[in-house]
Amino acid sequence: MSNFYGKIPVQNVRAFLLYQKEGIAQKLIHELKYKNQPEIGIFVAEWFGETLKSLGIFTDVDYIVPVPLYIQKLKKRGYNQLTMFGKKLGDVLQIEYKPNILIRTSFTTTQTQQQRFERFSNSNTKFKLTNTLIFENKHVLLIDDVITTGATLEACATELLKTKNITISIAAMAYTQKN
Repeated sequence: MSNFYGKIPVQNVRAFLLYQKEGIAQKLIHELKYKNQPEIGIFVAEWFGETLKSLGIFTDVDYIVPVPLYIQKLKKRGYNQLTMFGKKLGDVLQIEYKPNILIRTSFTTTQTQQQRFERFSNSNTKFKLTNTLIFENKHVLLIDDVITTGATLEACATELLKTKNITISIAAMAYTQKN
């Protein structure tokens, strides 16, 4: 996935499933995200985590950090679809899950119906670290559900890079191929 090449320094980027319109990954993530099915996140994390572990990937990661939801969206939905995924991935890989250190400070509408350009131009979403020292000299695994343009992950990574001597890797449940 070259979405991040030349944009932000990331050590490693991995995604587990291919996200296609009307495909199984789309259906799974839709159920997880909008139908309160956290067991899907647990299932994917367990399978993905065991695969990563068997390949020796992310063995030097210190923390798992989820892409955060805006507080109003979190209240409306009632949960972040990445929570159970991140916790289980942390259990499998023996990495501490650290939510609420990276927070979203602005709201964007859902990107599920937007075209690639619209998604990328919507990347002015702001993120903020609540603690600028916790990730100093650490390797952080930033997680998301789907990598499309990479704009949201890039915005998160840009904020994380304000931390001294941080290393960032990215993992997602799925990714989309460029059209």
